[in-house]
Amino acid sequence: MRKNAHKRQILKFAILKFLSLSALVLSLIALVAIVLFILIRGMPHVNMQLLFGDYGKNPSIKPALVGTLYLIFVSLSIAAPIGIGSAIFLTEYTNSKSRLIYIVRIATETLAGIPSIVYGIFGYLVFVVALGFRYSLIGGGMTLAIMILPVIIRSTEESLLAIPKSLREGSFALGSSKVRTIFSVVVPCAAGGIVTSLILAVGRVISESAVLILTIGMVVNKMPENFASPGTSLALDVYYFGSHGYPEQAAATAVVLLVLLVSINIMATVLGKILGKGGVANE
Repeated sequence: MRKNAHKRQILKFAILKFLSLSALVLSLIALVAIVLFILIRGMPHVNMQLLFGDYGKNPSIKPALVGTLYLIFVSLSIAAPIGIGSAIFLTEYTNSKSRLIYIVRIATETLAGIPSIVYGIFGYLVFVVALGFRYSLIGGGMTLAIMILPVIIRSTEESLLAIPKSLREGSFALGSSKVRTIFSVVVPCAAGGIVTSLILAVGRVISESAVLILTIGMVVNKMPENFASPGTSLALDVYYFGSHGYPEQAAATAVVLLVLLVSINIMATVLGKILGKGGVANE
C-alpha cells in the first residue's frame, strides 16, 4: 500500500511538473511572439523624423515623448511621497492587526482593482470639469497619481515588512530614535523594493491610455507648452495611429514604447541593487 501511495505521489508530481513547465513554455512563446511581431513590423519605420521631427506631412511622436515625460513627473511627484509615507506609517507606526490597517488594506486593494476607465471618468469630472483644468497634462498626471498610489503603497509596504526586526532592535539598542532608525536603517535596506514599486508605477503611467483620453485631450500634432496644456502620450499615439490609417507608425511607436519600458526596468534593477547594497553597507 505504501509503495502504491508513493508511486501515485510521484505520478502526481510528474504531472504537475509537466503542466507547470508547459504553462511556462506557452507564456514565453506568447511573449516572444508578441515582441518579435512588434519589432519586425515597427523597426523598419523607426527613424529620426518619427522620433524628433516636426509633425507635418509625416507623423512624429516628439509631442508624445514630451507629454509622457510630463505625465511621469507629475504623477510620481504626487504619488511617490504619499505612497511611501503611507507605507512607512502602516508598517512602522501602527499595529498590523488593528482594524484600521485592515480597512486601509482592503481600500488599497479595491482601488488597485478598479478599471482604469473609472479613474478616467473621475479625473474628467473632477479635474477637467469641476476644478476647471480642462484637458491638460497636469489633470492627467494627477489622475494617474491616484491610480498608481495603491501599487506604490502595497509594494513598498511588502518591502518594509521584509526587513528583519533584528535590524530595528539593534538600532534602538544603540540609542537611535525611531525616526532615525526608519530613515537610516529600514528604508535604505528596503530601497530596492521601493524603487521597484516606483518602476511598476512608471510602467503603468507609460502604458495607460483610457485615463488619458478623458483627461489630456489626445493632441498628437502639437508640442505641449506647459503642464496646463493638452497633450498626448506614447500609448495614445499607438491608439491614434492605429485607428487613423497609420499602421506603420503605430508599430514603430509600439517599438519605442517597448524599448523605453525595458530600459527603465533595467535601470531600475541596477539602481535597486546599488541602493540595496548601499543600505546594507551603511549598517
